[in-house]
Amino acid sequence: MEFRYSQEQEALRELTARLCGERCDDDFRKRFRRSGVAYDATLWQALAQAGVLGTAMAPAHGGSGLGMCELGLVLEAQGRSLAPVPLLATLVLGALPLQHFGTRAQCALLSEVNRGSLLLSGALEEEGGDPFAPQTRALARDAGWELTGRKTCVPYAAEAGYLVVSAQTADTGTGLFLVPAAAAGLQLQPQQSTSGEPQAQLLLNAVHLDTAARLGGAAGSDALAWTLERAYLALAALQLGILASALERAASYVSERHQFGRPIGSFQAVQHRLADCYIDLEALRSSYLRAVWALDAGVGSRAEVLATKWWSAQAGHRVTHAVQHVHGGLGADLEYPVHAYFLAAKQVEVSLGGAAPLLAVLGAELASSAVATFTGTSQ
Repeated sequence: MEFRYSQEQEALRELTARLCGERCDDDFRKRFRRSGVAYDATLWQALAQAGVLGTAMAPAHGGSGLGMCELGLVLEAQGRSLAPVPLLATLVLGALPLQHFGTRAQCALLSEVNRGSLLLSGALEEEGGDPFAPQTRALARDAGWELTGRKTCVPYAAEAGYLVVSAQTADTGTGLFLVPAAAAGLQLQPQQSTSGEPQAQLLLNAVHLDTAARLGGAAGSDALAWTLERAYLALAALQLGILASALERAASYVSERHQFGRPIGSFQAVQHRLADCYIDLEALRSSYLRAVWALDAGVGSRAEVLATKWWSAQAGHRVTHAVQHVHGGLGADLEYPVHAYFLAAKQVEVSLGGAAPLLAVLGAELASSAVATFTGTSQ
């Protein structure tokens, strides 16, 4: 069995890494953070022209027709450079459910996304709630829908042209609704995020939509779970890139920083600390690849996604804290580059729900005997 990435996949990863890495160095990130600009429009257009934005879009929309594995490679490359572009918000929270559940007219928007002229986002989180059971309500009104509720931590909400909003219906379960950013009754309140990514609280006050606004129609009750699973794996891919780059920076630093006449990387205590970080990183990578395979193969993936979420949160905490630790006093400097990686990893960790709560959910899933020993294989 071939476990290596294909030449096409490697080329996509290298292309994205080059576009993001050449532009988003440490000096650029400092200038960008002080600029007050939401995202790097120049890089976004470069990604569009290179075909990266259409990675997981069908050829009918100008895309490459690839899948979640390839989209993960794009996000991993973004995480390495902390490129300030809305890849996850637009391509995962917006474009994926739109393409899978949207009508022909709705899917026409994907061509604009592919060209870099339209941003999308997803409003799937609520304060103190379960994303799989939203409190936002969608009521049938006047041959359409009326949405009322409050969403939080919506990435790039102010920049998006359309928002994919999760809501609970009265009789057909949960659903996803495509809401124009200019819809009457929709209000945005800016929020400050851990990493500096622009986010907003979304207030829906009797927002009226037509019947077609529900993605998948009455049969779209599985759309929310479908989207959340892919969003969690996208966050894991982003975390992989963040942690890999942070660990490489730590290895470089301890090779150059001398104490007592020798590099501090020659001390066993430092070596063991970074070796543990490498183990955490590779455990996350293994769990992530298993979950992506399960998702693409159409076999049971709930436990795999939960395990990947836990590793993303756990490894994110342990690796970035260790990286800061081996940098000594520099690791506590808010302006030093590794601090940006610490904040980015922390935001991913919090977005996933935190390691301890995730471990409890995963334990309950395993205890229920609902998980096969080898999911999707014959015994």
